[in-house]
Amino acid sequence: MKEKITLSSGNKRLSFEAKVARGFGRFSGLMFSRRERAKILLFKFRKPGKLAIHSLFVFYPFLAIWRDSDGKIMEIKRVFPFSWYVCPRKSFSSFVEIPLNRKYKKITDAVERFK
Repeated sequence: MKEKITLSSGNKRLSFEAKVARGFGRFSGLMFSRRERAKILLFKFRKPGKLAIHSLFVFYPFLAIWRDSDGKIMEIKRVFPFSWYVCPRKSFSSFVEIPLNRKYKKITDAVERFK
């Protein structure tokens, strides 16, 4: 299932579609995917929390975007392959993983300007 995401930070806005991670996909995320075939993934949670992610068995960098319950960007990090522990500073309601590849270059460039 896909969902339209609109990111906002101040007066900047960006919209794109992401695949909602469900079942085993919530655990595996981008692991073992190929860089150019990887999809943007959205992870949604019922309650705000502060969970760490990792990039073990992800063989390329990606952007992790943590969002609050209103969909506003709380934090953006570039995650490198085989990072053991990546954690946001605050609790979040959802986060997005965007592969750094040619297909999503315009999106990742725009997101990195949000920082």
